[in-house]
Amino acid sequence: MGRLIVIEGLDGSGKRTLTDALSASWRADGRSVATMAFPRYGIDVHADLVRDTLYGRLGDLADSVYGPALLFALDRRAAGPEIRSLLAANDIVLLDRYVTSNAAYGSARLGGPDNDSGFAEWVRALEIDRFGVPAPDLQILLATPVAVSAQRARGRAADDDSRALDAFEADAALQQRTGQMYAALASAGYLSRWQVLTPAADGSLSIPPDLAD
Repeated sequence: MGRLIVIEGLDGSGKRTLTDALSASWRADGRSVATMAFPRYGIDVHADLVRDTLYGRLGDLADSVYGPALLFALDRRAAGPEIRSLLAANDIVLLDRYVTSNAAYGSARLGGPDNDSGFAEWVRALEIDRFGVPAPDLQILLATPVAVSAQRARGRAADDDSRALDAFEADAALQQRTGQMYAALASAGYLSRWQVLTPAADGSLSIPPDLAD
């Protein structure tokens, strides 16, 4: 059975770049690696519905915290059998976003670390306990500064019309609180052990050689 490793971080933090770099490195070491990214836009109807919500196409559903979170969770529930199959066939399954994204963003919408909303535990009970999605073995927090992540997200949107900022990405205060929630959840060991990676001022990133061990 392979190991389930998750990369978490803000929009524009560099998760896709890190996913590609880690996959290439581990494959060069002779390990089999499968990757997946959430939300699975264009693959799962729940992901597409939440995208419509974030772009204001489903009325006042965007005003709800729990409604979009449930759609995100249902996307992962639908992916559960594929994740388990990939774990059986590979040394490492590397995910770009997973359950903690739901916990971090929803908690941030309810006030962030300063508000004991209990939302993160609601997400755990829903996704891990009720829906039975596999729990991660390791989560990597890509702790890129909020301002840098936001600048990258804006640049990405300007270069590609299909990647226009959604309601979460466009909310600077929400992104700030989400960054704080990620740090709090990592510190608390939410769902698994964590490794926090912080890019240097020049954008370079030092990756521990034993990260997957």
